[in-house]
Amino acid sequence: MPKQYDLEERTFQFAKNVSLYIKEFSRTISNIEYGKQVVRASGSVGANYIEANEALSKKDFIMRIKICRKEAKESAYWLRLLVETNGEKYTEGGSKLSKEATELKKIFSSILEKSK
Repeated sequence: MPKQYDLEERTFQFAKNVSLYIKEFSRTISNIEYGKQVVRASGSVGANYIEANEALSKKDFIMRIKICRKEAKESAYWLRLLVETNGEKYTEGGSKLSKEATELKKIFSSILEKSK
């Protein structure tokens, strides 16, 4: 049997990596605000996935997965803002995290399609 990838662990690692990435930025007003937003959104992806796995109904499960997808999209947005308003040294890390946010969004879209 192929090894199943643990999405709970993957979303946890994503939120953790975002948090570590944010620590690298200078403390300007915009960086602090964008940082708060991306930390909140990235953490919400995993938290809502855990909630989805504990859903009381199919409708509840679908709603939680939609929230996961929305928060992944939002994470990519805030990461892009951070990258594009700071120096080039933040581009690589931000791009990797944005790519992961996009991949998570696609995974949740696929789960939604299969849940209908």
